[in-house]
Amino acid sequence: MPRSTRSGPRKKGDETGRDRIGTPRFWLYGVHPVREALGNPDRSKYRLVVTQNALNRLGECVSSSGLDPEIVSPRSVPVRFESGTSHQGCALLVDPLPRRKLDRHLFENRRDQPILAVFLDRVTDPMNTGAILRTASIFGADAVVAPARHSAKESGALAKAASGALDRIPYLRVPNLANSMISASDAGTTIIGLDGSATTDLDELVASIDTASSIAVTFGSEGKGLRKRTRDCCHFMARIGRGGATGSLNVSTSVAITLYAIRTRQGLF
Repeated sequence: MPRSTRSGPRKKGDETGRDRIGTPRFWLYGVHPVREALGNPDRSKYRLVVTQNALNRLGECVSSSGLDPEIVSPRSVPVRFESGTSHQGCALLVDPLPRRKLDRHLFENRRDQPILAVFLDRVTDPMNTGAILRTASIFGADAVVAPARHSAKESGALAKAASGALDRIPYLRVPNLANSMISASDAGTTIIGLDGSATTDLDELVASIDTASSIAVTFGSEGKGLRKRTRDCCHFMARIGRGGATGSLNVSTSVAITLYAIRTRQGLF
């Protein structure tokens, strides 16, 4: 029989998904998201439900987290997931990460390499946002920035698509995206907007700018693209492909192509 354990009394709201001040809690699931969250000291964690196989895969990060896992059989995971969810035998009840200020994380002076950031203008799909976080982490970006409204919130689906990147790279949801872009510009960051209607190819633009300086790349939602005010905050506009293909590409694919182009030009990838 599997053994179930828990450390300390259960805090109010663990089952309802809200803490005592009404902040939504949610379940992370999947080995990579759970492992990264367990190792993140900024993440508040409450319950860990695992199968024995998942516990073995998670390894030492469980014991170092301070949580006692609730060990269950693969067919009796006591967490409700959306149909078709692949939880891989583990689920972790967490609070969203503490809100972090944009300037403190993005605009610090660094000597090792220039800052690289991603701005998202009303990209609301959690799967796309999760994939973008994963790509941004792979290419060593410093942050993904989105408006607090009309953007994907932290969720199990987003974290699963990010494959652990949600706890590795700052996902900053700011009150006003345009104001944040202006702040980045004032700090010396070159801002590039991606849009299928631009007249300059991405490769040509990257070859012509100073990639030794800090860069932020900006992407709009599929279909609507960048809003006018967002476009007005960009120093340069570029397209992927001579046929204006950005509009037909998935936004997460566009992010990957753009970051690869920049990092290749910088000699860092």
